[in-house]
Amino acid sequence: MDFASIRIITDDIERLTRFYEAVTQTTATRPAPVFAELRTPTATLAIGSPATVAMLGDRAPRPGGNDSVIIEFLVADVDAEFARLRDTLDDVVLEPTTMPWGNRSALFRDPDGNLVNLFARPAAQA
Repeated sequence: MDFASIRIITDDIERLTRFYEAVTQTTATRPAPVFAELRTPTATLAIGSPATVAMLGDRAPRPGGNDSVIIEFLVADVDAEFARLRDTLDDVVLEPTTMPWGNRSALFRDPDGNLVNLFARPAAQA
């Protein structure tokens, strides 16, 4: 079994796709107007409209309803990436900080309120 992707359901595909294109510096592929994918060498972030899960009825994921998942990106330099993105971020949760276990992290919310973590491992673990 291969892990394929994480999909975020959103009411505004264009806005969220532009946001994650800026974060990842990757251009999304758009196989359909209701769906986008940002493929990196190690993972894929999919972005879909509610139409992509409509057949699930009342059990479909709801846009902006995430309170339990953190979308994480491993980066070489948290401070540099955070500085690059800072002016585009509306909700910074944690400025670049060294965590008790040694990772350097910066956390913010995407336009739909999903929590995003840019992190770097300590040099000995990298």
